[in-house]
Amino acid sequence: MDIKKSNRRWFTLLVVLSAPLLYVIDIFIINMAIPGIEKAIHATNSEVQLIIAGYLLGSASFLIIGGRAGDYLGKKKVFFWGMFLFTLTSCLCGLSQTAVQLDIMRFFQGISSSFMVPQSIAFIQILFKDPKERAKAIGWYGITLSIAAIIGQILGGYLVDTEWGIAGWRLIFLINLPVGIVALWAIGKFLNETEKDTRQDFDYSGSVILTLALAFLIYPLTQGREAGWPLWSVCLLVLSVVMGGYFIYIQRRKLLLGRIPLMDTSLFNIKEFNIGLLAVLFHFMMHTSFLLISAVYLQNGLGISSLECGIYFVFHAILFMISSIVAAKLIVKYGKRVLQAGLLIILLSFILQILFFKTYVSSLNIHLLIGLYGLGNGLVLPSLLTICLNSIPEKFAGVAAGVFSTFQQTASALGISILGGVFYYVLDDNKRSIDYSKAFEYSLSASIVCLVLVAYMLYLLPKRAVKQLPVEANY
Repeated sequence: MDIKKSNRRWFTLLVVLSAPLLYVIDIFIINMAIPGIEKAIHATNSEVQLIIAGYLLGSASFLIIGGRAGDYLGKKKVFFWGMFLFTLTSCLCGLSQTAVQLDIMRFFQGISSSFMVPQSIAFIQILFKDPKERAKAIGWYGITLSIAAIIGQILGGYLVDTEWGIAGWRLIFLINLPVGIVALWAIGKFLNETEKDTRQDFDYSGSVILTLALAFLIYPLTQGREAGWPLWSVCLLVLSVVMGGYFIYIQRRKLLLGRIPLMDTSLFNIKEFNIGLLAVLFHFMMHTSFLLISAVYLQNGLGISSLECGIYFVFHAILFMISSIVAAKLIVKYGKRVLQAGLLIILLSFILQILFFKTYVSSLNIHLLIGLYGLGNGLVLPSLLTICLNSIPEKFAGVAAGVFSTFQQTASALGISILGGVFYYVLDDNKRSIDYSKAFEYSLSASIVCLVLVAYMLYLLPKRAVKQLPVEANY
């Protein structure tokens, strides 16, 4: 093998990994900035929830379309323009003057990510033909996600507490400009265009209907709660159910007519896949909302600085990375019991947080208990894809992984809206520390309910060992 050519492939991998790196950083970095954003642009609690949920909603709605766009138009072209739009919308987020502007820009930032991230997985398949090298490259993809989580927590805390002639919270978005410019240059110089498959069809109508159905669900769950559940919010919730049903109907119809739907609904005829998706739903609702709620509570409730708050999550990210590596080896032998052990560790972490995360909590307790959560979550989160796809025929693995990723993002947005809504509902107008403590306890209690539901879904799955499959969008 040509050593120079081999080294070039691994260097090209660094370029390819810039997409998941930036995408995951922008999930974690925002949590550290939420209190600062609230004060700076006078955002309401519901508007703050939409800053996070909108990003996830945009990504979820167009993730499958983004993957197919690379096949149809060329992966390099879609990757380049996805990165360009992600950089542009990041800057527009940083320049937003109102909460509404920021919510809209975050939604479009999420859409742009859905076009660049799928190309990174596709390029790994193209660059590395040898199974061992490909497995190693996919391993680096997973490591990148963990590193991005650590960077997001620390960088978010540091930038929010920094003033470089511009408000610190704006820097968490504007920092993507220099990184994006370098990435665009590298994409243009080092990536080769792929062959186009013009036989692929785009389900534009399905994507639009799915986006509207999700938007009509997420928006009233956040805004309606704060407004006292007016009639419009109830109507939108009903409409979301109707459009969701209509989406499933047209997807099945397109499948029967021999056309390519956005989602292959025949997958939902597999009972174990459905159970796995429900486990994904409740776990990601719990996980994403916990990251938001704990960051807000530590800063607003306990008076901890943004930078210190970010540092508290470093131990969490490190333990998550270590336990996820261990889980990848254990799951082949022990199957779902690895995930069940992880759920018990998370449950222990939540109970101890409720007991000890009070006004005068020690720094050591925060490090240990948030770290304990990372340890347990590492045994669960990356392995959910393996569990979900275990019963899927190999020829449907790619389609099922796309459905999984879309479902994962949607679940995260629902977690921000529902469990985050529990947290903000309990808070009163005075926002005293004791109220934050109560809100934190109630939200963690709701998260424990989600944990119990995940455990029940895992109980329903068979006990057999599972095969290893690459993780596409876990974080």
